[in-house]
Amino acid sequence: MAKIGIFYGPEKGSVESVAHKLSLLFLPGEVELKSVKTSNKDHIQEFDYVILGLSTVGSPGWDSSYQVTDWDVFMPELDKVNWQGKKVAIFGLGDQVQYPDHFVDAIAWIYNRIKPLGAQVVGFCSLDGYDFNESEAVLDGQFIGLPIDEDSEPEKTDERLSKWVEKVKSDFGL
Repeated sequence: MAKIGIFYGPEKGSVESVAHKLSLLFLPGEVELKSVKTSNKDHIQEFDYVILGLSTVGSPGWDSSYQVTDWDVFMPELDKVNWQGKKVAIFGLGDQVQYPDHFVDAIAWIYNRIKPLGAQVVGFCSLDGYDFNESEAVLDGQFIGLPIDEDSEPEKTDERLSKWVEKVKSDFGL
């Protein structure tokens, strides 16, 4: 069985594309990709190491065109997981040009949901190279996960993923 579960949503878009790119940076058989649309708490329980990926666009707090997402449906499952002993990394997609005041806020929504439940969140990264006004995903001068901007900086995605995976592997103890 794979050691690392990458849970992503929504399907058929940039988040899924980035999740696939991310999976290729691990050894064959080391990672299993799971859509949150077809997952539940039992699927997360199978893994000691978990990577969660999501998008901020359409967030309920600031977008009047908000629609229910796969993550909205999956979010209650997070409360049912035994997070004790699990190491978790988070990546989030956002657009620092169109939404500079809410850049990758969804990373923080997941962090704030699972951290109090005992998850050990790893994979923090520097603010260097990003140009935004505000983000709920910044804690103590770092992002609490990996921001990816496929809208304004897709040319930086591969390098950001590669550097982050090396950090996550180290943080996971692999």
